[in-house]
Amino acid sequence: MREENFVVYEHEELSEEESISRSESFYSEMNKRRSVRHFSQKSVPEEVIQNIIKTAGTAPSGAHKQPYTFCVVSNDELKSKIRKMAEQEEFINYNGRMSDEWLDDLKKFGTDHIKPFIEDAPYLIIVFKKSYNEGEEGKTRNYYVNESVGIAVGFLLAAIQNAGLVALTHTPSPMNFLAEVLGRPKNERAYLNIPVGYPHSSANVPKIERKELDEIAQFYR
Repeated sequence: MREENFVVYEHEELSEEESISRSESFYSEMNKRRSVRHFSQKSVPEEVIQNIIKTAGTAPSGAHKQPYTFCVVSNDELKSKIRKMAEQEEFINYNGRMSDEWLDDLKKFGTDHIKPFIEDAPYLIIVFKKSYNEGEEGKTRNYYVNESVGIAVGFLLAAIQNAGLVALTHTPSPMNFLAEVLGRPKNERAYLNIPVGYPHSSANVPKIERKELDEIAQFYR
C-alpha cells in the first residue's frame, strides 16, 4: 500500500441523538418521494441539475471507475424526437412484448405507451452505463458496472428529492435509440431515462403502500 495514494478521512462525529434525528429526518423526506408522471413546465435552474449530478458522482463504484455518463437534455426538439421514438418502442411493449402478468401488474398505475412527460419535464437526465473506457491508452475495463450505475442513480434520485424536485424512472426498453439520438459512443448503453422538474399543480400519483420494515429487513442481533 503506497502511502502517497491515501489521505486522512475527515469525519464529523455525531451524538447518538443527532444521528437518530438526522436519520429520521432524511427518511421522512425520502418517504415523500414518488414517481411523478405529470410535470409543470416551470423552469429549473441548471445549477440545481449540475449539483444533483455531482451528488450522483459521489457514489461508490467498482475500482472508482465511475462508469456512467449523465446526459442532460433540455432542448425541445430533442425531447420531441426522444418521445416519438420512445412511444414507438412502448407501443410494441404494450402490444406484444410484455406478458399478461406484467400488463396486469401495471393496471393499477394507469400507464400506456403515451409518454407526454418526456416533453413536459424541463429536463431529461438520460443515464448511460460504460461497459469499458476508450482513451489514449486504448480500451480499459470497468468493474461492477450495473451495480455502480445503480448506486449512482439511487444517489441521483435522493438528490432530486432533496432539491424539491420530482422525477420518474422511465425504461422504454429497448433503449438503443437513445444512444443514437444523442450520438453516444459505442462503449455506452442507455440505462435509464429520468424526466426531472416540478410537479404539475394537478399531478396525481397511484395510491400505494410501501412495505413495512420487517418485510424488507432481517436483523441478526
